[in-house]
Amino acid sequence: MTSAVNSEPDVVLIGAGIMSATLGTFLKELEPSLTISTFETLEDCGLESSEAWNNAGTGHAANCEMNYTPQRADGSVDISRALEVNVEFDLSRQFWSHLVGKGAIADPRAFIHPCPHMSFVHDAANIGFLRKRFDAMSAHHCYEGMEYTEDRNKLGEWTPLVVEGRSADEPVAATRIISGTDVDYGALTRLLVSHLAAQPGCQVHYKNRVIDLVREEEKGRWLVKVQDLDSGEVHAVKAKFVFIGAGGGALPLLQKSGIPEGKGYGGFPVSGIWLRCDDPEISKRHHAKVYGKAAVGSPPMSVPHLDTRIIGGQRSLLFGPYAGFSSKFLKHGSLLDLFESVRPANIKPLLSVARDNFDLTEYLVGQLLQSESHRLATLDEYFPNADPKDWKLQVAGQRVQIIKPDVKRGGLLEFGTELVGASDQSLVALLGASPGASTAAFIAIEVLEKCFAGQLTASGWLPKLKQIIPSYGVSLIKDAELTRQIRARTAEVLKIDNATSPSATSAVRSRVDA
Repeated sequence: MTSAVNSEPDVVLIGAGIMSATLGTFLKELEPSLTISTFETLEDCGLESSEAWNNAGTGHAANCEMNYTPQRADGSVDISRALEVNVEFDLSRQFWSHLVGKGAIADPRAFIHPCPHMSFVHDAANIGFLRKRFDAMSAHHCYEGMEYTEDRNKLGEWTPLVVEGRSADEPVAATRIISGTDVDYGALTRLLVSHLAAQPGCQVHYKNRVIDLVREEEKGRWLVKVQDLDSGEVHAVKAKFVFIGAGGGALPLLQKSGIPEGKGYGGFPVSGIWLRCDDPEISKRHHAKVYGKAAVGSPPMSVPHLDTRIIGGQRSLLFGPYAGFSSKFLKHGSLLDLFESVRPANIKPLLSVARDNFDLTEYLVGQLLQSESHRLATLDEYFPNADPKDWKLQVAGQRVQIIKPDVKRGGLLEFGTELVGASDQSLVALLGASPGASTAAFIAIEVLEKCFAGQLTASGWLPKLKQIIPSYGVSLIKDAELTRQIRARTAEVLKIDNATSPSATSAVRSRVDA
């Protein structure tokens, strides 16, 4: 224990990752009198999915991830989901800028760096898709500044490692947005948790595992049973509101809560491995996150990409991820996690998903059977001159995809995130994975709207929320001028690039048309 346990805090946050840190910070900003207790199983914050090497660090704004822009049956490209994710990241930028502005985060370069986001393809069919994708996206103000090229020389200027060693007759195409970012979510989590823990009434307890959740019907509170992993002692904490932000551990805790809204939910764990290069002579020649197209049947988190990473001041390259299967729900979890999550209510959804997603199963088995030579062959598609001796394996974090009950099909496998909450708004669990960390502010605001609607009034929290998030209540998808203003301001505060001027896109489009 970091200090004596507050036996009756207003809020309990389970898990000390980016989600709990973000929600806790929002709540304390909006209502300074709140008492908040955070319980984390591990010895520090941000050690699971939030840890820098456990994720790609992409400030996911749907700039480069082609899985957010599916092609319709008529050949056109649907960018609606991309736009949603794009402006959700704007909320994170505003939230972080607010904290930098008030001095809660001294230097944004401790967690965020400018890094162009690129989409890359190298066959005729996908070039046609990428061109249509560019036409649809660059026509919208949210993607002002997007560039497109099929010129090998131009691509070589953007990212030389991708071009060098490639056959001269191989067709290539790429898009680029220079206002993308690389984010160290582990560092950001530590900054947020440190700031939160320093506030009056806030406690963070490490090596403390929540082992049970019991609703007290008469008082509308939750009895949270917590075990101190050093002493073995079990503490009982009563809270008015509980947020389960425990990453892969959220599903078992949701099940323990017994709320009917969580009935039938299951989880499908996916593991991952990166290839990592720390050679400064190589990493200095690649400044981008270059995303390719997903293999058929693969989960979105397995889209191959060659990334610049800046972690702890060191510049590295990351390639992958190579997906796989493990029955663990957490990197530091148990091989029994999946089996212990099976309940009578979720057997049908689990079996239905297994039946309907054979291509995913086939893909994951293939990934598990890959040899080192197979992994390097995939790397060659993005870095033809890669030398195997420059790369080492880096184990990524675990992800648990949502399996939700469905009346028609029995069960559905979801690749996003979802909030599952009690009807009385006293408890909510965050399930799922990507784009998770990048949209933490959006998810926190969803929790506020779902569980604290009574406080979001003109005489309550609303004025302060609009100070933190100036665009709150306005659609950035529709309001072009506000989008430009918000992005210019947050780019300046966060010391990242801002390439959103209409003239930039006009110039780019004219070059393409020519």
